[in-house]
Amino acid sequence: MTQLPTRRGLLFGAAAVSAGAVLAGCTSNDSDDEPAANDQPAADDKPGKAVTIGFAGPQADHGWLNAINDNAKSRAKKYSDVTLEITEGSNDTAAQIGQIETLINKKVDVLVILPADGKALTQVGLKAMRAGIPVINLDRIFNSPQAYRCWIGGDNYGMGLNAGNYIGEKLKGKSDARVIELAGLDNLELTQQRTKGFDDALKNYPNIKKVARQAAEFTVESGQAKMAQLLQAQSKFDALWNHDDDQGVGALRAIEQAGRDDFLMVGGAGALSAFQAIKKDDGVLKATVLYPPTMAASAIDLARALGQSKGVGGLAEFEIPASITLYSAVVDKTNVDQYMSTGFK
Repeated sequence: MTQLPTRRGLLFGAAAVSAGAVLAGCTSNDSDDEPAANDQPAADDKPGKAVTIGFAGPQADHGWLNAINDNAKSRAKKYSDVTLEITEGSNDTAAQIGQIETLINKKVDVLVILPADGKALTQVGLKAMRAGIPVINLDRIFNSPQAYRCWIGGDNYGMGLNAGNYIGEKLKGKSDARVIELAGLDNLELTQQRTKGFDDALKNYPNIKKVARQAAEFTVESGQAKMAQLLQAQSKFDALWNHDDDQGVGALRAIEQAGRDDFLMVGGAGALSAFQAIKKDDGVLKATVLYPPTMAASAIDLARALGQSKGVGGLAEFEIPASITLYSAVVDKTNVDQYMSTGFK
């Protein structure tokens, strides 16, 4: 997952509940059109100019990354005028650069790139742009805005902020409330941004104190191990924020093994298993904060619009925006059914 861009660009706020809903129709001006859901094409799905989209992402070694690939593929299939050239994906920057250069040499019309490392792949983004191939930079941002035509991705700071506010509202009537945090990889800017957002939100609730924090590694195994340590060190607390639903599977195992049910838990990202647990409502997990992989579907919508020289429906501009930051919605039992179809495995 990603680094937060230094400039937020166009923040869609509440209108961007998920990436599938951000672009109600990339090329439509009909206000009566239904918003694009995860399993539907954008409103203007009438065939237009044929567009070949090259898609290059990292290796799908995490549930969220696998969902990114699935969303891109399924979205492209909705359009009879879109051909998707997709790479195998790699976490090796040199290998991914080679894959993107192959797509450039094939003269695809538009590129959608989720770089394994935004900084390391900036030059190949520049190369594509200079070759006249517009780039949709997905999530992990390149170092230079000259390396992409449009950036679309999630809001890591917003994840932490919304998680903190949700927990704060749940605990605002409790004196001396204690919360703990199970973070991701601390060397990633995204983890730092999620923690900052969480801490900033808690400043609004003077009755709440964060008493412990552990960094895990976005895996089930690390989530279980680090959560076990937190539980052993903290005999009493009121809420837990876990940055990632994949590592949350392990965290929930540790919680069950410890026989603990005396606190509420908020997750992050939007895994199907988290949605199912929230709906069942018989455990500590009460909510999760979205980092929607449906952004890849919207990236395909944007790429198609670029290839057909169209804008975004619902906006006055003739061109698509330079930057789109998705909203980190909180999903709990009151709205989980709305998001169930977007949950990733």
